[in-house]
Amino acid sequence: MSYDDNHIRHCMLYEYRSGLKAKQAFEKISAVYPGALSLSKCEKWFAKFKSGDYDLGDRPKSGRPSETDIDVLRDHIESDPRLSSRELAIRLGTTHTTVLRHLHDMGKVSKCRIRVPHKLTENQLLQRVTICTSLLARIAVDPFLNRIITGDEKWVLYVNVERKKQWLELSQKPVPTPKPGLHPKKVLLCVWWDMDGVVHFELMDMGQAITAEVYCQQLDRLQAKLATDRPALVNRKGVILHQDNARPHTAKLTRDKLKSFGWEVLPHPSFRPDIAPSDYHLFQSLQHFLSGKDFNTKEEIEIAIAGFFSQKPKKFYRDGIEEWPRRWERVVENDGQYIID
Repeated sequence: MSYDDNHIRHCMLYEYRSGLKAKQAFEKISAVYPGALSLSKCEKWFAKFKSGDYDLGDRPKSGRPSETDIDVLRDHIESDPRLSSRELAIRLGTTHTTVLRHLHDMGKVSKCRIRVPHKLTENQLLQRVTICTSLLARIAVDPFLNRIITGDEKWVLYVNVERKKQWLELSQKPVPTPKPGLHPKKVLLCVWWDMDGVVHFELMDMGQAITAEVYCQQLDRLQAKLATDRPALVNRKGVILHQDNARPHTAKLTRDKLKSFGWEVLPHPSFRPDIAPSDYHLFQSLQHFLSGKDFNTKEEIEIAIAGFFSQKPKKFYRDGIEEWPRRWERVVENDGQYIID
């Protein structure tokens, strides 16, 4: 049975003014006029009413859209850029394809939001600005980047699933890519490097945690490598160690160890992957190398990673360190906010 659309619209407006929600109105109207209305259509009209538009007539279906319609669409996007095209269609009382066409004409594209590691507090923002400002002031009179040894850790999976885009027909669905399990088999990589390359790296044993005692043992091995491979740095220039603020790195045992070496520790704010060379440079390239590779043993991983480090030219490592001051500048310019690459 067919029903008069204009009458159904009056019914929806009546229920809206009565204070019902779209779903409640849909159920009430459908009980009297079965099949006359869909829930999505009712939601569309309720969104229209909520915006203050009570016109029950049809919108033009063809021709150039009015500037008012485009202005309303632009206002919705500027107030909440996360709205989907379908949500915008409901709010504007038009079709999904019409919204897409208007968005395209406006030069808008859909981009995924970028995750940041931590919501920074005012104190943390200030800390980032203060430390980066002090480092910029220091490097202006003391070009110390060639004295930096930077260290960090990264989990390496035994099975590294590669995700690729797929060229398909419009009606085809992409072949799904399995996600790693909740607890994938993995090993922790610890690496220290400078402008000339990787000085030392280790893979932790399964289940072994990094404590202050373990970290100090790693530092002993790092110091021995530096004495052999970077004697000028150890004997004349002086090592400046860059590390994060994890507890094993800041424990008294560790501080005493570094003091016995005569090493300086570079100031570094918390929650800092955007200004840590391993995170923004080395590990990104390493992850690309690991993508699609499967390993059966820790030894296989160690061989692969050693090959990756040795095949990288010195310029790769130098570029990563020399990018650092430019990132300090960006942090200061952004009032401490994360750098979004």
